Amino acid sequence: MFPQVSTTVKFPRLEEKILDFWTEREVFARSIAQRKGRPEYVFYDGPPFATGLPHYGHLLAGTIKDVIPRYQTMRGKLVERRFGWDCHGLPVEYEMEQTLKISGKREIECFGIDRFNEACRGIVLRYTAQWEEIVARMGRWVDFKNHYRTMDPDYMESLWWVFKTIWDKGLLYEGTKSMPYCPRCATPLSNFEVQQNYIEVEDPALTVRFRSRTRERTYYLAWTTTPWTLPSNVALAVGAEIPYVVVDDKEDGNSYVLAEARVGMYWRSEEQYAVRARFLGAELAGETYEPLFPYFAGKAEEGAFRVHAADFVATDEGTGIVHIAPGFGEEDHDLALRNGIPVVCPVDAEGCFTAEVPDWQGMFVKDADEAILGRLKAERKLVRREKYAHNYPHCWRCESPLIFRAIATWFVRIEPIKEAMLAANRAINWVPAHIKEGRFGKWLAGARDWAVSRNRYWGTPLPIWRCACGEVVCVGSREELEKLSRARLADLHKHFVDKVTIPCPACKQAMARVPEVLDCWFESGAMPYAQSHYPFEHKARFEASFPADFIGEGLDQTRGWFYTLVVLGAALFGKAPFKNVVVNGLVLAENGQKMSKRLKNYPEPRAVIDAYGADALRLYLLDSPLVRAEDLRFSEKGVQDKLRTILLPLWNALCFFTGYANIDAWTPDQAAEPEELIDRWIMSSLQRLKRRAAAAMDAYDLQGAIEPLVAFIEDLTNWYIRRSRRRFWKSGDGADKRAAYTTLYRVLKELARAIAPFVPFIAEEIHRALRRDDEPESVHLCDYPLPDPRYENEALDALMGRAIEAAGLARALRVKHKLKIRQPLAALILVTRDKAEREGLARLAELLRDELNVKAIRLAENEDDLVDITAKADFKALGPRLGPKVKRAAALIAELDRATLRRLEAGGSVELSLDGEPVPIAFTDIVLNRIEKEGLIVANAGTLTVGLDTHLTPELIAEGLAREFVNKVQNMRKEAQFEVTDRIAVRFKADAEVTAALAAHKDYVAGEVLAEAIEPCAKAPAGAETWDLNGREVAIAVARKGR
Repeated sequence: MFPQVSTTVKFPRLEEKILDFWTEREVFARSIAQRKGRPEYVFYDGPPFATGLPHYGHLLAGTIKDVIPRYQTMRGKLVERRFGWDCHGLPVEYEMEQTLKISGKREIECFGIDRFNEACRGIVLRYTAQWEEIVARMGRWVDFKNHYRTMDPDYMESLWWVFKTIWDKGLLYEGTKSMPYCPRCATPLSNFEVQQNYIEVEDPALTVRFRSRTRERTYYLAWTTTPWTLPSNVALAVGAEIPYVVVDDKEDGNSYVLAEARVGMYWRSEEQYAVRARFLGAELAGETYEPLFPYFAGKAEEGAFRVHAADFVATDEGTGIVHIAPGFGEEDHDLALRNGIPVVCPVDAEGCFTAEVPDWQGMFVKDADEAILGRLKAERKLVRREKYAHNYPHCWRCESPLIFRAIATWFVRIEPIKEAMLAANRAINWVPAHIKEGRFGKWLAGARDWAVSRNRYWGTPLPIWRCACGEVVCVGSREELEKLSRARLADLHKHFVDKVTIPCPACKQAMARVPEVLDCWFESGAMPYAQSHYPFEHKARFEASFPADFIGEGLDQTRGWFYTLVVLGAALFGKAPFKNVVVNGLVLAENGQKMSKRLKNYPEPRAVIDAYGADALRLYLLDSPLVRAEDLRFSEKGVQDKLRTILLPLWNALCFFTGYANIDAWTPDQAAEPEELIDRWIMSSLQRLKRRAAAAMDAYDLQGAIEPLVAFIEDLTNWYIRRSRRRFWKSGDGADKRAAYTTLYRVLKELARAIAPFVPFIAEEIHRALRRDDEPESVHLCDYPLPDPRYENEALDALMGRAIEAAGLARALRVKHKLKIRQPLAALILVTRDKAEREGLARLAELLRDELNVKAIRLAENEDDLVDITAKADFKALGPRLGPKVKRAAALIAELDRATLRRLEAGGSVELSLDGEPVPIAFTDIVLNRIEKEGLIVANAGTLTVGLDTHLTPELIAEGLAREFVNKVQNMRKEAQFEVTDRIAVRFKADAEVTAALAAHKDYVAGEVLAEAIEPCAKAPAGAETWDLNGREVAIAVARKGR
């Protein structure tokens, strides 16, 4: 006997019971233990921050990172899955600042770096319990007990080794660059961090005039959207090949220099100005001008306040002259270095003006915009003020607007390893493939030196000690530090390491550590090595299993974690640290916006899981554009639809099988080989599914694996079982019934294994319901099912596919013409020119007849019995050839008979005589019109045409009423929760036509509803329910026999 399976399943409750089973039986640990000694499959799990709760993006990536290891485990691999936590960096510090109600470097240092860091340590894993709970609830198997944490001393020591190794290769240097900088967090950001958070803002756009010292009564017009940088102006830039003009303004008598293409933006009418001179920008290079503000006027002697040619100047906006403040712009800074322009940066670490700009000293730079504007206006240097809407970078963690600021920081040189990075990328299997040469490849090609240090506190300290004499030492391990300093540290965080000094090898004075900490992206990019404490431990095992077989994350990580992994892999070992990567898209709110806790524009993940179950959510995420790195607008209804259209029908299939198998006391010992076409087809279809799913999974094509699984469940539940129901219902214990049980049993068991990586809960329940005592306790301890060539039959697959297509066309015709499926029709006509296909469909005639509720199946080679055909000329095809003769040709084409039209349709041709000249006509020269014959409805798909004879005789109408009656009684049985074997008595009140129909079909009705009596009544029987039978009112009462 099989376990009793309830049809009223609540998937969330079922899944919770399965979670308990997995825990009690330690199934995850056993799935790994039983693969000991087998080939190892290595998976790297990128570390999330634990300072917030998981969102749909985490659940999506986590599901992908569960599916593939589950599959590889079922393929016989040893797949250890180790979770990691990203513990350092701005997210943690920002959270701590909020908690402590402090802000910025100054207040942190007043609070105490040691106290601040220990406070960060205390909250960094605040939400780990919630993470573990929801990750497990999603069905993901991952090792939380053996996790790695970026704040652990062993992890941090490996980071020192990574840093020292690339230091020794000459790939690290300290330099001053204009970097994206967060004044709120008081630290620079890398270029790829900047890409993560652009927000549309509206800034003031100013056109300012700079008085020329080279040209009399002449001004250079420059445009900027950052007024706060104007006090730091030290140069102007023009395009060497851009045409410029000197314009005399007829109103104020002054002359202005700007790009010729921009004149119309400043003077509306040619009557307002006169062009005095035209020249290319190269002629302006070297000209001088008066400082806009007095703060750095003395820099003129160092080469400031000159015009320079630059290749980044454009004329699509502004004036074609760019204001240059090298302390606050990357291109500005590069131009200054190339041309000896002095760099000034009168802004402190928190984004406030220093004493070098006394008028606004201590004011946050963005807050000074209006005051600067007022000063320029008062001094008549402001020409125009506008509002400028544009996307502007903001800090990805604290949301503050970034500024560019010249700052000393530590960089990894990219150019020496760029070719190795590009080669590494070529070796990676990207899914989807276009990312290799597209988004990621282009980012690599344009990659610049990576700023890896941060002016923060809670992170891995840079292992660099510097002496006042200029000597620098880089340390690569705790042991090396102990040898140099005689200090043995158990903790490598800043407030411990900064107390350690090293005797300078040059001058013997004390060397102090530089103040910066490592960028947390460096820490996560080094996780392949640091999680194993490489090279201090596990060296042989790591090197034998490097690079990893698989990683996966979201599309945003192409400029984040994926990038840092490749940079460090190329720098350390000359190759990528992973072989395959699955990139998922972003989950958006249903309205297409970014999901926002503040806006509450999405349902909470836990609420969705509690309502529909994790399997439904997993299936919704996996069977979507997300696994093609495309975005998805999240819809709760979409999750509900997966439950309704896939999981519930599959569950009902299990209920159907176990229910009838228990009634008939069928056991797997009574197995019989399938001989019926439909059994052989579903077994062949199962082999095709296994082959396609395994091939797709081997290629990391998750959607390619999901699609055939979903299609197979549809075929199984909506075709095979529906078309085989009577074989299970019928009495007796014949070979056909045993074959039906055998087939469905085998299919459900193997299907459970095939779907186990994707929907692990329902797969587990199906397996446990059907397993024999000698089989694995869990489906996740089984091998993945591979195709059995004995059951494969491509010809039968194609034939049944054609039959299903025909049935779909016929059902669509019924819906279109409002013909209920329970109303029998006289005939189904199938038309195809393919003789073999006609012969095959003839073998399936009984199946189609029953499926479509028709009395007869007719097969034909052409449509002559279904439609009348006529033709008209295709004027687009014939017009250019025949010119004015086309009208006479059209008249002749309209007169062509059926036989001629069929000859054209088959690829032949016909000659028309126009003015005594033969004109060949082919099928491409005509348009066929099909007109359905009376009483027939027709549909066509390619070479297959389907027709239904809709003539309804009194006998057909009566049978239709009987079938409707059966449907109503079956609904009442279900509502009353009768067992499928319960015998019943039926009493009813109906008009004479319905009563006569039921009398004529009494045996059919009784057999269908298991009625021992069907009794008409003069009035509505007690407890009757009223139904509409094709416009006729019927009162029906049902009762279990003997009750």
